[in-house]
Amino acid sequence: MRFGLIGAGRIGRIHGGNVAARAGAELAVIADADAKAAESLASLTGAKVGTIEAIITGKDIDAVLICAPTDLHSELIEAAARAGKAVFCEKPVDLSAERIRACLAVVAKAGTPLMIGFNRRFDPNFAALKGRLDRGAVGDVEIVTIISRDPAPPPLTYIARSGGLFRDMMIHDFDLARFLLGEEPIAVTAVGSALVSADIGQAGDVDTAAVLLETRSGRIAQISNSRRALYGYDQRIEVHGAKGMIRAGNIHETTVEVAGSAGFTSDPIQNFFLERYAAAYRLELDAFIDAVSAGRAPSPAGEDGLRAQMIADAATESCQSHRRIAIEG
Repeated sequence: MRFGLIGAGRIGRIHGGNVAARAGAELAVIADADAKAAESLASLTGAKVGTIEAIITGKDIDAVLICAPTDLHSELIEAAARAGKAVFCEKPVDLSAERIRACLAVVAKAGTPLMIGFNRRFDPNFAALKGRLDRGAVGDVEIVTIISRDPAPPPLTYIARSGGLFRDMMIHDFDLARFLLGEEPIAVTAVGSALVSADIGQAGDVDTAAVLLETRSGRIAQISNSRRALYGYDQRIEVHGAKGMIRAGNIHETTVEVAGSAGFTSDPIQNFFLERYAAAYRLELDAFIDAVSAGRAPSPAGEDGLRAQMIADAATESCQSHRRIAIEG
């Protein structure tokens, strides 16, 4: 499968490198507004540098990897779908649910595969937890708890165009909550503050937030986010059910422990998402290639991107209005 990559930044380098390293796949063309970034990645992967148009229209390109800025995602998805390409796009499809619906209508009309990059579903530990959950390890799900905390806040220039914490950071957790709950949330209650950086608050965003999601049957998901965790990239989930509890914890730099009079000490947890989810990025690419090759619809699909965005929009409204907000059906 020959890939064209649009966007050679941080996440583009991850996906591009994974394509180049995978048997049965080839990174053929890279396009980026920053010519040096494209050339740098091309030199590492054996791809050639080209244009977006060359990727979209090229008859020798089977699939398009979209790792461009968010405001270009829906436009690029539509162009690639109309050209008959399979598309893998980093989240989100767009910051507007209405625009996502319009984009998905174009994809549906074209009949082409679309996968959205909610990589956490593919983390080996989270996927193993989900598998055991589906096999009834804890019985009927009652409460899902998700903790996601960054080591430090991103630059203010990023905050300004991110869409806010709920649409940028917590959207991963909204998708994971849907994945684990087994039914759609129907309402959200969100609170948030700027406790890490006053500048983030002045930019109109929050850096510390908690959310409660409710489903029609009464299941609950509780999500905690922070832009500051001095001890590393904190990623944990727990599911409590009728028969018990199952959880997946953080990954440490090593498994070494030292015991002494002060107790046990261990190495820090991994400090960045590119390290923590390296395997997940590889496995989601495998899932995309396998699905497209077999003629199956990839998952997570465009509809998953829409549902997560709708929850993020409702959470943003809840935080700003201090009200419980119903989520559209």
